[in-house]
Amino acid sequence: MMQPMEEIYKSYAMTVYKYLLSMTHDEDLSEELTQETFYQAIRTIDRYDESCRISTWLCGIAKNVLITYRRKNRQHDELSDWDSPEQPEQDEIIRAEERVILIRRIHELQEPAREVVYLRVFGELSFREIGEVFGKSENWARVTFYRGKEKLRKEAEQK
Repeated sequence: MMQPMEEIYKSYAMTVYKYLLSMTHDEDLSEELTQETFYQAIRTIDRYDESCRISTWLCGIAKNVLITYRRKNRQHDELSDWDSPEQPEQDEIIRAEERVILIRRIHELQEPAREVVYLRVFGELSFREIGEVFGKSENWARVTFYRGKEKLRKEAEQK
């Protein structure tokens, strides 16, 4: 049985806030986006089917709230989430359950995008190295990765 939203907020607000803070590095913005996340959660609570933890569901909403914010405020590069293997928080951001969901979605991509995304995100290969693996150019690897990532993003927004 679903907990009342007030209890959910008390239990998970800090988790959502820390998740957003790890991606924005901005306390005020993270607080604002946390509030928007819970607003969106209240609006879409009927879609929560309990197939994942509440925290995973909320972090998924938070990620979409952040994407929407970045689109509206172009000062942030919306492609920066995965583009840099040097980001140490990348593995901290993706929790175990989210990682399984992400891998499942990546697995549904068509080749070669599937393998390029795997190599970039989990193998942390540079675009030059990915191009070498496929016998293609660095630019080909960048474009293929971008297209695969955009497909994942669009699918995530629809769910």
